Amino acid sequence: MSESQTVIVAGGCFWCTEAVFLDLNGVQKVESGYIGGTVPNPTYEQVCTGRTGHAEAIRVTFDPALVSRRDLLGIFFATHDPTQLNRQGHDVGTQYRSAVFYQSDEEKQEAQSLIDELTRDQVFDAPIVTTLEPATSFYSAEAYHQNYYAQNKLQPYCMAVITPKVSKFRKQFSDRLRSA
Repeated sequence: MSESQTVIVAGGCFWCTEAVFLDLNGVQKVESGYIGGTVPNPTYEQVCTGRTGHAEAIRVTFDPALVSRRDLLGIFFATHDPTQLNRQGHDVGTQYRSAVFYQSDEEKQEAQSLIDELTRDQVFDAPIVTTLEPATSFYSAEAYHQNYYAQNKLQPYCMAVITPKVSKFRKQFSDRLRSA
């Protein structure tokens, strides 16, 4: 087994983003949290105001021998709308921005290359507005946010928003899912 790596992305509500990545082969851990803001140790309530500068994000720990960072970024772009500025669906504000929080110049270049490729291939009907931001302190979200979808599948938001997203992901990336 190779040494684990991490990637940090924000694609709207972290419950949605986390749910997609948890089933992926090669992913060892997915942690919901906050990054990119100015307030140390922010709470969910503070981040929801949009005044801390943080994004709801996930930190994905993965085995690069089983899944590459580029593949993870590709799945990230395929499972949210990177053309929406500071929003995903009904979630609006900078805390719901689309962003890749890079941890090295190599990671930044890899993300920019993928954005350039998606733009060149006209994968989306509008320009990609995903920001590439240097990773700052990542603050884990409160415990009840971790693995939220798996623990709350019957909650109305989960049923209306996350279940269809996860179903679409599982169908589109069935060859990338963990073995049952």
